[in-house]
Amino acid sequence: MSNLNSTHSSGLSFHQKHRFWLLLIAAVIIHQLPLISIPFKWLESYFHEISHGLAAILTGGGIVQIQLFPNGAGLCTTRGGLSFVISFMGYAGATVWGMMIYSIASVHHRMAQAFSALLILLIVCSVVFWVRDILTFVIVSFLFVLFILHFKLKKLHHLQLILQLTGILVLLNSIFSPLYLIDGRALGDGQALANVTFIPEIVWVVIWFILAIGAAFILSKMKNNYSNV
Repeated sequence: MSNLNSTHSSGLSFHQKHRFWLLLIAAVIIHQLPLISIPFKWLESYFHEISHGLAAILTGGGIVQIQLFPNGAGLCTTRGGLSFVISFMGYAGATVWGMMIYSIASVHHRMAQAFSALLILLIVCSVVFWVRDILTFVIVSFLFVLFILHFKLKKLHHLQLILQLTGILVLLNSIFSPLYLIDGRALGDGQALANVTFIPEIVWVVIWFILAIGAAFILSKMKNNYSNV
């Protein structure tokens, strides 16, 4: 078995062997581009807010409204549920989404296509049930079009590659986003958790940061980074 794996590995091209790191470099570059990075900040914000909402639903509450703003900020208004879980799952959820998008897209072309369809369905449900203002509607509609274009790609390995890049971009944003809470204003999810647990906000920021870094490390070690591409 080890000989077969060695033969398979030796037959891989440079970009197949180092796909994760090449995509990470591309994501870092995109993250620095003022205009091009904006849709991906919206995407991370969407996954952040929907994670709050899903946490509320799973703990017995519900979503009242989801709002997204042009600068990449967002707000999910919930009713009921466990406040600790809801507050924690914003940044943690974005990390999970980024990791899940990349890893599922890495499994197989068809898996990437099916998962893309599920994301489209989630966005449609968000618009129908939880979007109440025009600005959020425009932003979420843009994300919808983005995934529709992904889904319509004729070559499925291109879809797989773009979804992998999308997953890394979401994950990259989830690494840096918690750091913005270190602004001395005592606002946001970290302060909400501090109020509930009496554990300082900085501790929650560090936890979210470590979770995102850990997720990136796990993805870098995945054996299927280059499978079926």
